[in-house]
Amino acid sequence: MSNIPTDLKYTAEHEWVRVIDDSTIRFGITDYAQDALGDIVFVSLPSVGDNLVAGATCGEVESTKSVSDVYAPVSGEVVARNDGAETAPDSLNSDPYGNGWIADVRVSGSATEIAEGLLDAAGYQAITSG
Repeated sequence: MSNIPTDLKYTAEHEWVRVIDDSTIRFGITDYAQDALGDIVFVSLPSVGDNLVAGATCGEVESTKSVSDVYAPVSGEVVARNDGAETAPDSLNSDPYGNGWIADVRVSGSATEIAEGLLDAAGYQAITSG
């Protein structure tokens, strides 16, 4: 069974979201996603300054099995990216909710309210256990 922390929010496309402060969220791919992908060998991240649109492709993760798109969980401007994930893409496998984060996004409006529109841990568990 995948690790699904209860303090995070999730998308049906297997991204997790953590509220950093009231205008910023951090996101990455879930433990379920990294497990399904297998050994991750390359990560393409959005650039600082990019404007993301929720649900649109904003990067990709390549594993020994396949290439998978990363989807923006929220709309907003990228204010930080995890350059360490590009130099050590295996961090998405070993620590998907910590060192394997992808980007920080400044949202317009309340980050907490925006995150409330995403899946909670139970909701994400329901779509991954079927």
